[in-house]
Amino acid sequence: MRYLTIIFSLICMTFAANPAMAEKRVAFVVGNGAYKNVAQLPNPPVDAKAMAAVLRNVGFDVVEGTNLTRDAMTEKLLDFGKKAQGADVAIFFYAGHGIAIGGTNYLLPVDADIKSEMDVKLGAAINIDLTLDQTMNDAKVKLVFLDACRDNPFAAKIKSTATRSVSVQTGLAEMKSGEGTLIAFATGPGQTALDGQEGNNSPFTRALIDHITKPGVEIQQAMTEVRAQVNEETNKGQLPWGHTNLIGAVYLNPAAPAPAANVAAATSAPAAVASAAAPGSDVEVEFWRSIKETNKPEELNAYLSQYPNGQFKPLALSRLAALENGPSTTTRNLTTGTDPATFTDEATQVTEDQIGLDRGQRRDVQRRLNGLGFDTKVTGKFDEETRGVITRWQAARGYPSTGYLNKLQHKALLAEIVASNNTSTSDDSDESSSRHHHSSGGGGGGRHYRGGGGGGGAGPGGLIGGMMGGLFGRH
Repeated sequence: MRYLTIIFSLICMTFAANPAMAEKRVAFVVGNGAYKNVAQLPNPPVDAKAMAAVLRNVGFDVVEGTNLTRDAMTEKLLDFGKKAQGADVAIFFYAGHGIAIGGTNYLLPVDADIKSEMDVKLGAAINIDLTLDQTMNDAKVKLVFLDACRDNPFAAKIKSTATRSVSVQTGLAEMKSGEGTLIAFATGPGQTALDGQEGNNSPFTRALIDHITKPGVEIQQAMTEVRAQVNEETNKGQLPWGHTNLIGAVYLNPAAPAPAANVAAATSAPAAVASAAAPGSDVEVEFWRSIKETNKPEELNAYLSQYPNGQFKPLALSRLAALENGPSTTTRNLTTGTDPATFTDEATQVTEDQIGLDRGQRRDVQRRLNGLGFDTKVTGKFDEETRGVITRWQAARGYPSTGYLNKLQHKALLAEIVASNNTSTSDDSDESSSRHHHSSGGGGGGRHYRGGGGGGGAGPGGLIGGMMGGLFGRH
């Protein structure tokens, strides 16, 4: 009976502490920067990729796009509108150029070519009010984040062609939120916001990423922290503004349940919640997944700025080097010519012994791993530290991750960096400069990545099943 009581308490804790699991959460995330007829903005696509990763990590179904034309934006909005029907929480995030004419705000697709007010009214730009009403009206909670308060790039053209007095604002116009809605602007009405350092997130988007999905933090409290951070980062040059009509507390990331060690207390006390957030490794993985094959240095720099000590830093640096230096005679593609079995054949102590690596060859393996950014000591001994480094290298390449090598994986490692004159496998070459060679970036984790929203063993069934197994497996 005592076991049944504990199990029932665990079930209650699971669903009480994880209400987002049962929620329908959708988001529209778009960043437009590659404009064809006005000055380009380097950061909105970076902002959108980072925001999409953060929202997926807390269970949102994200409709994502960057550098969209009018037709492409319309298609994404139609998709978002369908998914948002009956949603518990719907989020609309846009970064890019926006304009305000006659008190109405419009978003600009990258192919916008506005010469007059009539162009806007006939559909060259996207009416924000109409868009939000058509796509999010049916959602219970609506959160709108607009990082679009840059200078109006078409203001002069519109004013010069106007046949009557027309109000063309700098920045966006004030908007009022309906019931169950929060609207947040990067800065105040009629003001312009900073785009931030090129290749990085804007101050507003960076603050949103830092705060809105903190465990146990209510969204309005999070927005207070967002305003404070932006105000401080910009030396009081920019203060986000918003309007809210929420009628209840909204948490994008509910607090985690108490550790299982406190299960016994669950029968007599309410479930406790943890206030500390675990490192954002899932967000980092999703961010890297979205840019790992990019040809844009600014996106790689954004990752390095966001995660200066990130687990994919070596790959990002190698990718940057490859993009900046062009084709290199000292690097090879990580997958070209690789035997497909390398990605499937298991590696064990037995398969590694079959290679017959002597001490010098083990040192060479360690040097090559160092050259690829997987730091380990060059000792000629595969100790626990080296096994961990080999595992990380295998995971980054999509190979079975065991910490041991087989012949195919060893061959693939040797092929990643072409040996130079000063690369040696002898015991006397500790100061080898193989670390100066670069890999071409590839890999990035392959099938080991997972998006937000959970699934598989991460849901209540997996959690409860594991706990039940622990309870009844020790008789």
